[in-house]
Amino acid sequence: MVQATECLVIGAGVTGLACAAALRDAGHDVLVLDKGRGIGGRMATRRVKLDHGEISFDHGAQYLRGDNPRFRAALTDAGAQHWPGDGNRDRLVGVPGMSTVPRRMAKGLSILQSTEVTALGRSDLGWRVHSTGGEISARRVVLTIPAPQARALLTAEGASVADHLATVQMAPCLTLMAAFPAGSPRPFIHEPAPDAELSWIAQDNSKPGRAEGVVTWVAQASADFSARHLEQTPDRLVDLMLPLLAARIGGDLQLALYAAVHRWRYAQAVTPLGQPFLHVPDRSLYLGGDWCLGARAEHGFASGYAIAQDMAGQADVA
Repeated sequence: MVQATECLVIGAGVTGLACAAALRDAGHDVLVLDKGRGIGGRMATRRVKLDHGEISFDHGAQYLRGDNPRFRAALTDAGAQHWPGDGNRDRLVGVPGMSTVPRRMAKGLSILQSTEVTALGRSDLGWRVHSTGGEISARRVVLTIPAPQARALLTAEGASVADHLATVQMAPCLTLMAAFPAGSPRPFIHEPAPDAELSWIAQDNSKPGRAEGVVTWVAQASADFSARHLEQTPDRLVDLMLPLLAARIGGDLQLALYAAVHRWRYAQAVTPLGQPFLHVPDRSLYLGGDWCLGARAEHGFASGYAIAQDMAGQADVA
């Protein structure tokens, strides 16, 4: 049996959620698909149970900015709080974890998780989407997955936008999550180091609403380091990255209570598209994501909202 919907949004990251929520609010029938067990994309939180209790890591987006008024309003609705630290930059985080923000954004939406799209093509009514959960018929489809993955799904029907996708360059990011006993060194809250192999290190437990006691760190490798080591085994990645972290924070790596590395294969747009979205000539298929405008979640939100406004035929796409 083929499931039918008016608008199908593929990808439940911030772009897909922003688009789906705006379409729903405009009165459209919307279904969202995501291949993951959770939603939010890189706005993610990993929870780990230790003998000391449960700890968590924001292993994707480290903080959010509210320069876009609509995005700031969404963050306020989601209960995001200010994360103080070095410097005066406005840093907002989800509480008790970053994944709280997309979960709040998704409230009231119809979302099918653990459902991967394998192919899509034209049909008499619009588009026929093949997925691991069955076939879905949709009048209009929005792809909010990374540009390389979107390009792989496009057939002749999407040829008009495929060449534009080829201009987008995305870089990977390896993220180390590590926990140390209470009383371990805490030399800083967060420290960017663009030229170092670990280009960003943050004391995750310093964020509001996080568990006290165990000291948790998130360290994101540089694009170059990540590209060189992307295919290493998980254990090997820990062996490479944990000593780098210990050296920077003055910690004893032998005392680590937990260490793991997550691969973000398409972490950020090094060369973004330069416009909010793409579409085929009849506007039945749209493509968007943070890769359209930049590397931040705010860019993804702006892309998704702009797609929804264009689909609804409204002029305001700011």
